[in-house]
Amino acid sequence: MYRKTRSYLRAAIAFVLLAASHILLAQAAQSSTDPSFPRTQNQDKTESSTPSKKSPDSSATQNAPKSVQPEQEEKKISPQEAQELFRSVDEILKFASKDTSLPIHDEVKRKLVNRDEVVAFIRKHMEEDEDAQRLRRSELVLKKFGLLPRDFDLETFLVALLREQVAGYYDPQAKTVNLLDWIEPEQQKPVLAHELTHALQDQSFGLEKYMKAGDADLGASKKEPTQEDIENDEISTAHQAVVEGQAMVVLLDYELLPIGQSVVDSPQIVEALKAGMLVGTADSVEFRNAPLYIKEALTFPYRYGLDFETELLTRFGKEKAYAGVFKNPPRTTREIMEPSAYLSGEKLPRMPLPDFKNDFKRYDKFDVGAVGEFDSAILIDQYAGVEVSKRLYPHWRGGYYYAARPKGDAAAPLGVLYLSRWSSPEKASEFAFVYAKGLKDRYQHVRDVDEEKQVKPASYTVETLTGKHSFLTEEGTIFIEVKGDMVLVSESLDQDTTTQVERQVFTQGATR
Repeated sequence: MYRKTRSYLRAAIAFVLLAASHILLAQAAQSSTDPSFPRTQNQDKTESSTPSKKSPDSSATQNAPKSVQPEQEEKKISPQEAQELFRSVDEILKFASKDTSLPIHDEVKRKLVNRDEVVAFIRKHMEEDEDAQRLRRSELVLKKFGLLPRDFDLETFLVALLREQVAGYYDPQAKTVNLLDWIEPEQQKPVLAHELTHALQDQSFGLEKYMKAGDADLGASKKEPTQEDIENDEISTAHQAVVEGQAMVVLLDYELLPIGQSVVDSPQIVEALKAGMLVGTADSVEFRNAPLYIKEALTFPYRYGLDFETELLTRFGKEKAYAGVFKNPPRTTREIMEPSAYLSGEKLPRMPLPDFKNDFKRYDKFDVGAVGEFDSAILIDQYAGVEVSKRLYPHWRGGYYYAARPKGDAAAPLGVLYLSRWSSPEKASEFAFVYAKGLKDRYQHVRDVDEEKQVKPASYTVETLTGKHSFLTEEGTIFIEVKGDMVLVSESLDQDTTTQVERQVFTQGATR
């Protein structure tokens, strides 16, 4: 699910992260000689990122995007300051090259832009027909899973967020770093360290090609998805985490240079920065009011990418952490969130697929995608809290969804098939319980018609859902079935379709 929104979110988050890093690192510099580095208020606030449970209407009101307020005229940097900023590009590029061991092949072009130009650049890509359709499909799927409020306008929110959080950026097509005419040069230099790392990545490996690997739009494709399609669906998300994680390391190393520290020897500073990412700064109103999913999706490549790169850098050095990971890249969010899975070359069993063409012959395909470890972590966090999520998500072993609508009925509720695999039957049952528990937050009316069937094995020490359950809602019946290490969810699909899918995927899964 995450991959479908990431291309619109990348530029939006940069400034809030970089602003937060500047503040936190200033605090760190003052405390660098104190081994008991104090916890920040932001760290305390992010102990749990799970929002309080509210009715769908109140949640939507709380999370609805605010209208963009008229802005006061911004102070522009002077021509002399602009020249100073331009001159610093070459110096910071050399720092980034030394920090990463990625060579400088060409001079990086530079351009001074205003806020409107940056927003226009981003909006142009958002409004391209193919991307716009993909964004709309993504929005409806996220709402079906309860990850966005039902009346949330994602495009309006992203535009407002971009205007609030916009930052300097590297354009790989123009081979140009774009600098901002309303931010003081000293404030922009850490941004430059980050963005010039992207320039080095681009010069050595071709950034656009690397970022687009596996980025097929399965929902728009005329052919039905294959097992390989599902396996490849998170590649570009994992690649983005590498790209941003490397750039975050260089940004932090640049900020820490005056106090003689680096990411490798300053784990407490890294943790403080990551905690601050989910909270944002005082003036980042749109980001602070964003739904949990948006905050997590925005920060995923930066937070988890930073951890992933730090792990490689600490254990194996620069070659493996930078050039090496481009040559042998991770493929899933699981490998980013758990570097040991990447380092061990873990191969997960393929997920069983139904005969989509035949089973969904009464439906029009709407969207298809992987539900990776990152998506699963957010789903669990949303409905059971961050501690349950941290304990359960590492047991994820595969997942995908297939969304469809009845033929000729565009107004019908979106139907969704969702299959996931876990490390054991107990973990599958635990996830099924969390998923079922969340239904009451997603639908106005939910009734478990099979409640009396619930039998928990004596060996299970946590709340679980076993067997097959059906829930009646205002959007049709929801079926949740646990069989072995797999959980099958069918929402707003007819009984015959669900039965066919159930028979096929569980037969394949049992014989894998």
